[in-house]
Amino acid sequence: MAAALGTATAPAAAPTAPRGCGHGRRRVAARRGRAAPARRLLLRAGASPAVAGPDAPDEAAVEPLVEAAAPETSKLSKLACPICYYPLTNSGDQSGDASSLECSTCKKVYPNKQDYWDLTVAVGSTEYSESMPAATELFRTPLVSFLYERGWRQNFIWGGFPGLEREFEMAKAYLNPTIGGTIVDASCGSGLFSRLFVKSGLYSLVVALDFSENMLKQCNEYVKQENISDERLALVRADISRLPFVSGSIDAVHAGAAIHCWPSPACAVAEISRVLHPGGVFVASTFVADVIPPAIPILGIGRPYISQVTGNNIFLSEVELEDLCKACGLVNFEFVRSGFYIMFSATKAS
Repeated sequence: MAAALGTATAPAAAPTAPRGCGHGRRRVAARRGRAAPARRLLLRAGASPAVAGPDAPDEAAVEPLVEAAAPETSKLSKLACPICYYPLTNSGDQSGDASSLECSTCKKVYPNKQDYWDLTVAVGSTEYSESMPAATELFRTPLVSFLYERGWRQNFIWGGFPGLEREFEMAKAYLNPTIGGTIVDASCGSGLFSRLFVKSGLYSLVVALDFSENMLKQCNEYVKQENISDERLALVRADISRLPFVSGSIDAVHAGAAIHCWPSPACAVAEISRVLHPGGVFVASTFVADVIPPAIPILGIGRPYISQVTGNNIFLSEVELEDLCKACGLVNFEFVRSGFYIMFSATKAS
């Protein structure tokens, strides 16, 4: 698979600000600025053909200015070892078809699994195994991965989720300052948002990142079915609490309907803050359970026990989410609420 780093900018019309999709909307003025030209990482893992299909972005609307590839020494400069956070190097031949990546410091090797790059800490171990929360293991199963876009995700409408198209438009508005750079679609699942980001042409690189092997395989299948070029798409398996990126190297992180499934939102948000450069934007949506205030004391008491069993943090409130972002150096918190649904954005402090 190819692994190269060049430079690119992708100008696009600024989306309108998000409109509330329900009641209880509060907005805190967020700083908007023009994103600096971002370096482009071309890291492919998958067998999808680089052929533009009917869903390819309109060249008249998006005309990225791509410069010549950077020297070999700058290749893979955004990827890092999840153990020591030092850069990874290409272990393949000079053609760029790397069968593995290697940490420049600890010499840990990370393999190309054809459908994705495996950048998890324990990859390569044969005897060690680690138990995961029930929610994490559920989404690693082939059945749930297959069903995720075939009815599972659509059922979120009961909780106030406005639907994929509307969620994507709201996310784009929040992400506007980072257009032209690199976006990580964290806990991407089967890649429903990752593919939309690629087809939109707004980013020079989209990293579809998930811990589930089967979700990434399903994502790659959709990419091939939809004839999406993988030139600007990388599929990466990683732990949300040990992101394999150089500190301060990422322009934006998106996490759709994911936080409630993270074993430790605090560790995950801290990692997201680490990899974002100053001014980078974190946009996420999740379920919250503070719609019925009288239930909060009961939920607060029972949440630790439920989280230990299921690994699900569905009872976080908007106040807790804002407090967590601030604790991790993310500012300018703003959000939109509807029922049990919340979408929020926060910016890495300068």
